[in-house]
Amino acid sequence: MRENPIEIVDLRKEYGKFTAVNDLNLTIKKNSFTGLLGPNGAGKSTTLKILTHLINATSGEAYLNGIDVTKNPKGALTDVGTVIETPEFYPYLTPRETFRYVGELIGMRREQIAAETQEILEKVKMTDWQDKRLGTFSKGMRQRIALGQALLNDPRIIILDEPTSGLDPRGMAEIREVLKNLRNESKDLTIVMSSHILPEVQDLCDRIAFINHGTLLRDDDISAFESNGGTRSLIARIDGIPSDDDIAQIDSLDYVISAERLGNDIVINIGSEVSLRSRLYKDLSEMNLNVYGLTEENALEETYLDLIKESR
Repeated sequence: MRENPIEIVDLRKEYGKFTAVNDLNLTIKKNSFTGLLGPNGAGKSTTLKILTHLINATSGEAYLNGIDVTKNPKGALTDVGTVIETPEFYPYLTPRETFRYVGELIGMRREQIAAETQEILEKVKMTDWQDKRLGTFSKGMRQRIALGQALLNDPRIIILDEPTSGLDPRGMAEIREVLKNLRNESKDLTIVMSSHILPEVQDLCDRIAFINHGTLLRDDDISAFESNGGTRSLIARIDGIPSDDDIAQIDSLDYVISAERLGNDIVINIGSEVSLRSRLYKDLSEMNLNVYGLTEENALEETYLDLIKESR
């Protein structure tokens, strides 16, 4: 019996001579929020469409809750909520009517639908619009309704394909807030989300799977990417040119691993503890260094770009 909620084994999808998914192997851990990250055309959406049985794989296996979706899609998708591509709803229905319609399609009892609807409307922040027709909604509002219908029947897995794609900044922020709340409030929920937006994945997910050309490049906890081996690299911009004495004084701080001059800036490597950044800023100020910028190098971004470059 497979223990992980999602397991992909040697998954392959070919379109003629083009290979969209290339013998992909990936395991999604229970109760994780995993981001499938890669450039457009990397094979992310194709993988999720196979997982949700919207398209068939050329070969390989894809398990949801221990059931191979390629052999038993109905059984595999029983406890799975999905939002794949741009959702389309009947414009003349209200959110309540939409949830009732979707709930009946998946076999829920009417009393169960009614009991869950109010709670879901609150989760996706649509209670004020529950009796308005969807045809009057913005794309961001319709996307929140799509997330709501994915939560019907209390699924153990949610699969999202580019959930903020095509939204304006406000719509993107609203969807991310809903997803953060789901992540923080749900005790038994596994979420997998595709995206090509690095800051979005960094903000929402606790695990990342880098994919390109349909192949898994690396899969790990986000902390493993961000910590860069347990260190953080900060760039201090000061008024003037740092002297050798300045560098030596910074380097002597007990929590500083190393300090070196980079042009007019100072590159300072410290431990991964969050509190050390503010401590460093305070110490630099006490050294009478006029600091007007203290930025952190993005180790995750560097890893992402390096992996994509190597896979070309």
